Amino acid sequence: MGVAQALLVPEPQDRAGGPYAQEDFPDGVKAFYDAGRLACIALDAVTGPQVFLSGFPLAGSDPEQGRQFLLDHAAEHGNCLLYTPDDSLSLTDIGVLLRSQQVGAARLTRPLFVKEEWLESEYFRDHLPLEGASG
Repeated sequence: MGVAQALLVPEPQDRAGGPYAQEDFPDGVKAFYDAGRLACIALDAVTGPQVFLSGFPLAGSDPEQGRQFLLDHAAEHGNCLLYTPDDSLSLTDIGVLLRSQQVGAARLTRPLFVKEEWLESEYFRDHLPLEGASG
């Protein structure tokens, strides 16, 4: 099933080519592809759909609360943690990377769902969500 099908839309609003193709969908959803295969879904902190992990809202939360939630979740469930240079935190074994996004005067959490190979790659991990990447 493709991303458009899952979102119940006929096609993306916008597409960008390059080495890591990008499709922008309504309601703050961006899909990134590596060699034609889905590699990352990024949700906007405000306009993206809300997703929960063990009851915690991953989109649009306070970044400190998000970070603490991921630390607690990892401690309770034995998840593998990874920090990125921008102080984002990832649960690599379940493919969740929690970035922050500037929204007006506030910073809010922005979840990304990423394939394991990209989380293991320093380049991808540090540059996700690759918006505007060109070849």
